Amino acid sequence: MSIAYVTVAIATIGANAWAAVADFARAKFVLANSAELDISQSWLPTLGALKAAGAAGLLLGLLGVPAIGLMAATGLVLYFVGAVIVHVRARAYVKIAIPGLFLALAAAALALTLTH
Repeated sequence: MSIAYVTVAIATIGANAWAAVADFARAKFVLANSAELDISQSWLPTLGALKAAGAAGLLLGLLGVPAIGLMAATGLVLYFVGAVIVHVRARAYVKIAIPGLFLALAAAALALTLTH
């Protein structure tokens, strides 16, 4: 297991776990962002669950279940591609760097999972 793989996986796990908690807690910035993007607040638990599942799957990948880690990384890449598309659709270009960063982390985790 390479240092790069472990580092990126841990960073991606931490970022997505934090984001999931923020969704579940309905943090003020999450509510403001969802309003700006025209996302119903009823979606927040589902979105949080998807991020939490991705983080948990990556953790399982680190702990020796590589197929789950691969599926989790793939799912997070798809999730954040969708998030970037939602930002573009809403013309929220100022905040697009945030899902872009999460997408970059997920893509790096996926790439390193594939080479691992």
